Amino acid sequence: MSFKINLLICFFILHLWDATGHKIGIYEIKKGDFSVKVTNYGARIISVLLPDKNGKIGDVVLGYDTIGEYVNDTSSFGAIVGRVANRIGGARFTLNGTLYKLIANDGENTLHGGPKGFGHVVWKVSKYKKDGPHPRITLTYHSTDGEQGFPGDLLASVTYALEDPYKLSVVMKAKALNKATPVNLAQHAYWNLGGHNSGDILSNDIQIFASHITPLDQHFIPTGKIAPVKNTPYDFLKPRKVGSQFKKLQNGYDINYPLDSTEKLKPTAIVHDKKSGRVMSLQTTEPAVQLYTANTLVKKGKGGFVYQPYSAICLETQGFPDAVNHPNFPSTIVTPENPYFHKMLFTFSIKKY
Repeated sequence: MSFKINLLICFFILHLWDATGHKIGIYEIKKGDFSVKVTNYGARIISVLLPDKNGKIGDVVLGYDTIGEYVNDTSSFGAIVGRVANRIGGARFTLNGTLYKLIANDGENTLHGGPKGFGHVVWKVSKYKKDGPHPRITLTYHSTDGEQGFPGDLLASVTYALEDPYKLSVVMKAKALNKATPVNLAQHAYWNLGGHNSGDILSNDIQIFASHITPLDQHFIPTGKIAPVKNTPYDFLKPRKVGSQFKKLQNGYDINYPLDSTEKLKPTAIVHDKKSGRVMSLQTTEPAVQLYTANTLVKKGKGGFVYQPYSAICLETQGFPDAVNHPNFPSTIVTPENPYFHKMLFTFSIKKY
């Protein structure tokens, strides 16, 4: 009986229309043997297919088989998270003399915009080109004044585009329509270059172009300090295995790295899975990147495969977490005169040795 009900729920959700008449669907952009699937529920990446060193095509992001599972997801699989990604301490901040109280959904803190953040709303598909020389999809979302406690109307968009060769561009924009507001969007894909069902990522080599981290308190809120990574388990300035320093950590990685580069499009990280030969290089316009190693993940995913802790790497480029409560951090405040822009560029390649 429960199985039948779940099937009916999934069928209904696949044909659901939001209040403005927009359907939840799945959209593919494709360039040769490189393809990305997206759903407008949370503007999520739900699959990335590309070849390994032997030419075998594999899906390198974790996820689910049905839209219904994404609707009930608590791990932000593939989502655009916001209005403010990461944590806001005490679920509150003061802006221009006004105290704003948010909805807490992570103990006393707000995580990824609240319980109904951008990863849990229906976005509008405004442009879509499946294939050809410039495959791309643009999704937009109008966040209203007071939504999840945040001030002002905000028009957000994300464009996923495939470029040559094996490049995925992610461009996030937001415009404050009437009030100043914090904005910090992040793309929350869970990457496993060996394939979503290949096990843990502890043997992946990773390099992060950052000499510092922002240390956390016991509630995972930045203390406000910026600390060097030298002689700590957080030092990935030279490539090494993700799991090589795990014994020195309490439970994997979940930490923000301020990036060293001052370039507009900054070198961010490189990940290499030796077994498949796949390499992922990331660049961003943002000042920082969050490294998360799926420390507490236990989920039944695609094809019934059960994802376990450390089965993926998240590289979430972003503004500094809790910047609204730390004047020494780069500002994440967006005004009608100063819109938000955030680009990520993923470049995939193969190393056969």
